[in-house]
Order: sequence, then C-alpha cells, then structure tokens
Amino acid sequence: MSRYYVTTPIFYVNGAPHIGHAYTCIAADVLARWKRLDGYDVFFLTGTDEHGQKVEKAAQAAGMAPQAFADEVSAKFQAMSGRLNLTNDDFIRTTEPRHIAACQALWRRLREAGAIYLGQYEGWYSVRDEAFFDEGELTTAADGTRTAPTGAPVDWVVEPSYFFRLSAYQDQLLALYAGVPDSVLPPGRKREV
Repeated sequence: MSRYYVTTPIFYVNGAPHIGHAYTCIAADVLARWKRLDGYDVFFLTGTDEHGQKVEKAAQAAGMAPQAFADEVSAKFQAMSGRLNLTNDDFIRTTEPRHIAACQALWRRLREAGAIYLGQYEGWYSVRDEAFFDEGELTTAADGTRTAPTGAPVDWVVEPSYFFRLSAYQDQLLALYAGVPDSVLPPGRKREV
C-alpha cells in the first residue's frame, strides 16, 4: 500500500479560527478521504504554530501570557477540527515537547552536516504579513513612513539569522529537475526554483 501525507498549514494562534481556516481544513480533509478511498495509507496532519511576533503581540493585546494565550486559541482550532468532523490523524502544536525535541534533533543534524550557517538578514519587514519587502514594493507616505503592498506598516529590521546552504545541493537539484519533469509543479514555478 502506498503512503500519502497531507497537511494543512500549521495555523498561527494570533486569533480564533475563521472561515479561511475551515476552508483549508475541509479541502485537506477531502483530499485525505479521497486518497484513502483510492487505497492509500494516508496520514493527515493539522495543527497550530505558536511562535512569532504576531502571536506575541496578540497575547499582549489580550493581556495574557503568550503560552496561556496560545493554549486558549489552539484549543479553539482543535475544537474546530471536531466540529468539522475532520479525519486528521494528528494535531501538532509547535510548543509541544515532541515538536520541540524533533526540531532540536533536526537542527543538530543540519549543524553537524555544515548545512546551516549564521548570517544576517536585513530589510523592510512587516510583522502583520510576516514578510520582508523590497523598496520598490513599498508605498511611502508624506511623513516618510512606509507600508507593504497589503497596507501593513513596515520597519527596517536587521537581525542575525541562520541560513540553509542550498547552493551545496545545486547540482543534485538541477539533475532532479532535468530528470524528473514533474518534480516542480505547477511547471510555471520551475523558474522560481
């Protein structure tokens, strides 16, 4: 029997679940059910991401400690799974000990293999979008403040960051892309890779 893995995004707990979260979960559930009917051994995962500045700010705005806030909102996502009758096999929270241990083990392996390195990232950053933007993407107001294309405020951020040495795998990846035409889908995304 072939294995099949499907996951939703792990949702940020900066607010309660909404229709978009429900839609995403239902779509993933439909796929999982279809693959099971087609004879696959399916593992369907959903969960919550309980880290980041958006979560920290939402907890502060609610007057709660970040972990207590994450616990409360994550419980709402878990309840949503039940109300939607999802067939997920697991629900993961990034603050769970098993998730932390798995991430630490992966980090150690990457570090030992020389696959990551400490560098510095800087640029215009939007906390709300959790994304960096190029100068050309921004709108500058008369007072000099800048906003992202979404209208979210941006700040110039300089921070140390770890990077993955993707260039060390360049030849292997190019061979894969050439040898397996469907390795990147949709085909229009191949140029990005």
